[in-house]
Amino acid sequence: MIKSILKSTEFYFVAVVIVFILVLLFIPTGFEREIYPNTTRAKALILEVDNSNVRSARIIQEGEQKCKILILNGKFKGYEANGINRLTGKLELDKIFNEGDKAFVVIDYNNDSIHFVNILDHYRLNIELILFIAFVLLLIIFAGWIGVKSVLSFILTVLLLWKILLPSFLKGLNPIFISLLVVTIMTTITLFLVAGLNKKSLVAILGSLSGSYFTCILAIIFGSLFKIHGAVMPFSENLLYSGYSHLRLSDIFIAGIFIASAGAIMDLSMDISVSVFEIYQKKPDLTIKEAIFSGFTIGRAVIGTMTTTLLLAYSGGYVAMFMVFMAQGTPILNILNLNYVSSEILHTLVGSFGLVTVAPLTAILAGVIFHKNTFKSISNGGCM
Repeated sequence: MIKSILKSTEFYFVAVVIVFILVLLFIPTGFEREIYPNTTRAKALILEVDNSNVRSARIIQEGEQKCKILILNGKFKGYEANGINRLTGKLELDKIFNEGDKAFVVIDYNNDSIHFVNILDHYRLNIELILFIAFVLLLIIFAGWIGVKSVLSFILTVLLLWKILLPSFLKGLNPIFISLLVVTIMTTITLFLVAGLNKKSLVAILGSLSGSYFTCILAIIFGSLFKIHGAVMPFSENLLYSGYSHLRLSDIFIAGIFIASAGAIMDLSMDISVSVFEIYQKKPDLTIKEAIFSGFTIGRAVIGTMTTTLLLAYSGGYVAMFMVFMAQGTPILNILNLNYVSSEILHTLVGSFGLVTVAPLTAILAGVIFHKNTFKSISNGGCM
């Protein structure tokens, strides 16, 4: 009877989550305006390439690459046109096309005639879609129904960030408050969705949120002490010059610290919660103290690798910068004091503090809530 109720409750919860995802999918962000009227985007095939106006200086190229293209979809499918690929001399932004390449283009038109074609970049949307579908299929094949719920959780997280978090930042709302709200919603729904409506999820949610909130407090305190301006974030300064000078970049930077660690914190809290629950299942007469210390032991083992995971995740994007410092013989003290490096140190250490905190808190919560004398009216099977 209890199992059937659980299954029906879980089904309704999944249905509610799907409805929530659909609502997020269709609500406007408020920033959907078309900056350039009479333009459309399309996939195009590069037919011919003219590099006569491209100037090369060692590995840097500047000028214009003229391309003859065939438009493959959209309003002007089947049309041939000439497009321009502008080169600025920046390797991270520039791209070179060859005959037979697929490109993503923006078409400026007047009525039914093409006025100008701007070649933005290589066309990658189809590869991205294939990669995502492969990821979804592998997840479902391996994890079954849990895999389906994991996919829903993944989509929900993307939509929360795109539809709620980013528009709220752009509108000038308090970044820290909005981020805490999004992290709370994301953590609660994700853990209930993936692990079910039970005490294991409850413990993991309480432990995870306690760790995230503590990380937020540390980020606020040490973010102020480090005196790092939010403009250290890539592309953030562009926002200030694009009519968003009201943005609180430093608060957005601080919010990014505990948002980035929320996933690892959630993972650790669920690991400890499930492990202590299984221990209780095998040994129901376990005391609360014994269960808590078992949770501590599990937490110590997981934290050792989690902190390294955070370090690699944060520092991986700055490998080239560190190589430049090493190649120039920059002293290590100079490197550690730079704002870019200090910001990554802040990210890593504050995120690690959250992990270290969430482990004992989750262990204590698990030991108390899973004990047979706690909430006697609740079944030992873990039902809330």
